[in-house]
Amino acid sequence: MSGDLSPIDKAKFVAAKRAAQMVETGMRVGLGTGSTAAWLVRCLGEMVRDNGLRIKGVPTSTRTAELARQVGIEVISLDEAKWLDLTIDGADEFDGELNLIKGGGGALLQEKIVATASDRMVVIADVGKEVETLGAFPLPIEVIPFGWQTTQALVEETLVSVDVLGRESSLRMNGATPFVTDEGNHIVDLHLKRIGNARQLSLILNQIPGVVENGLFVDICDTVVLGHGDGKVEVRDINDGTVSTDRLDFLESNNLFSDLSD
Repeated sequence: MSGDLSPIDKAKFVAAKRAAQMVETGMRVGLGTGSTAAWLVRCLGEMVRDNGLRIKGVPTSTRTAELARQVGIEVISLDEAKWLDLTIDGADEFDGELNLIKGGGGALLQEKIVATASDRMVVIADVGKEVETLGAFPLPIEVIPFGWQTTQALVEETLVSVDVLGRESSLRMNGATPFVTDEGNHIVDLHLKRIGNARQLSLILNQIPGVVENGLFVDICDTVVLGHGDGKVEVRDINDGTVSTDRLDFLESNNLFSDLSD
């Protein structure tokens, strides 16, 4: 069945499979949210079932928690874990300094809390997520529902003074109603096109009343595992400056594609 995957899904799968090899028995692991992170959870579940891997997983969303339990991973809260050995998550964009845009799945707040409570953050992504400059993907900000339109207006006014190309924003919807995060908040997506200074923008946005958190992950990610549709995997470590490549076989993990509902 793995042969039926699209090149992008194959890239996500091999990135997730390679990152799963970084997980060792006894670890407390942050489990990301999104399509690529779901592959990781499946890979870890296979290792739990077939290889005797024993870990405690801290999910970054309710849907990740459900999938983790489904595949046999022990799920605990961040308060129970206190601190994590490793967090593995996807990204919507990343640049050469491993700065990220995250939050396309609406879980940016919990994702950032979990990532910053970890010794190491590993991002898994397909090759299309790499960009020279962040901003083509809309930047999500999580805002409290009370006065969200005022918060949105304040954000747009603030964007006039920062180095971005676009200043439009939109409330994320779920059908006919606003999207609601696991924390009961809304998401406003900023259509910036290009972000000249991600660190500065992140600090400025979080000073605006009503903004809970933004989707810029600056100086948080340590390693990117980049998957290609032909099975090639590239691992880049920002701390030691190393780049390594590998190639993974799709056929080894056919049971990942059975007995699971997405």
